[in-house]
Amino acid sequence: MPTATLSLFRFQGLPARLWVIGQMALARLALRRDSRLLFWKLCGSGTGEGFTPKPNWGVWAILAVWPDEEAARDGIAGSPVWRRWRNRASESATVYLSPLSARGSWSGRNPFVPDPHPKTAEGPLAVLTRASVKPGRALRFWRRVPDIQKVIGADPNVQFKIGIGEVPLLNQITFSIWPDTASMARFARGDGPHGRAIQAVRAEGWFTDELYARFAVLGVEGQWNGAPLLPARARPPVLDTAAPPFPASPQGTAGLPASPPPSAPTDPDLAA
Repeated sequence: MPTATLSLFRFQGLPARLWVIGQMALARLALRRDSRLLFWKLCGSGTGEGFTPKPNWGVWAILAVWPDEEAARDGIAGSPVWRRWRNRASESATVYLSPLSARGSWSGRNPFVPDPHPKTAEGPLAVLTRASVKPGRALRFWRRVPDIQKVIGADPNVQFKIGIGEVPLLNQITFSIWPDTASMARFARGDGPHGRAIQAVRAEGWFTDELYARFAVLGVEGQWNGAPLLPARARPPVLDTAAPPFPASPQGTAGLPASPPPSAPTDPDLAA
């Protein structure tokens, strides 16, 4: 079953940050040649926890999909791209993810096709949303984000959260980890800034395409903000790997099934 990984990297100092900006072009060549990769994206982030339009030149991410967990672990440990990024980064972390459900499209396909009969997630639940914002709706979209960020930041249940993106202002990704489905659904469906934003998305058609996916968290590696990415009580078993702790554009999508453009996903829980 395909396994997704989100690898986050923090770069300190001007030389390291200029280096990773160059990697936005150079790393693509190596990633395209890696036959294990079914899908990948190189992403930047916004300031704070990423949910702002102002770029954060110190935090970057690689999102990837692999044929299975073994390939994912081998790739993260041994891929020249991941090794180079870890060596240059001041800290890095990777989350291993098993798709539970996914609807919508990303670059014309759905990269997170789950097992036809996925197991119920036991332990942390990760949610990823990705959307291309219509230029004419971008201002309205970003006006809503500060209120959403404030609410999700105050939610005692959210165990990790970050905003990343492929193209500043227009192609946005949110990633969050929750202890269970119920706590995530309360945030997504509540009559708060997030719930009202989802209603506006549906009513006004803000996005040209969108994708919402849920994952079981298989494992985590590395540190973020000087601590394990997940608190000990929320962590799945640490993966046994020899890799050192550690993480916009058209990219390779070999081996993925085509997916028709979505007609506005209707499950509000997925838009966490």
